[in-house]
Amino acid sequence: MAVKWTPDLSVGVERIDTQHKICFEKANDLFQAGKSGKSKEKIAETLEFLEDYAKKHFRDEEAYMEHINYPGLEQQKIAHRKFEEEVAILKHEFQQSGSNINLIINANQMIIDWLINHISNMDKQIGIFAKKL
Repeated sequence: MAVKWTPDLSVGVERIDTQHKICFEKANDLFQAGKSGKSKEKIAETLEFLEDYAKKHFRDEEAYMEHINYPGLEQQKIAHRKFEEEVAILKHEFQQSGSNINLIINANQMIIDWLINHISNMDKQIGIFAKKL
């Protein structure tokens, strides 16, 4: 399933929003590759991207939350580590079994769930808090 960035997903912090948009693009690239039968080639690239993205994005996001003394920082860190673990599991599955349809579906679903649920339910709260400062 394709997922589209919409303004209602904006956190209101430019750096965070820009990084989120990049992740949306990669999720859509994987989805489009799947539609055209090229997801096997794209899954390795996507998993590498997610691993690198998570490290940089979460570091930046957590540093911003520390800077503004965001009270939900610990919950965010827990959610971030869980995402990193899920990416590691998918990467391990890929290394063990190669690309298969279940792995591709699971990767796509995980990315979409993360982008929609995490941003809507957790990250938007950062922007709400920051506006009150």
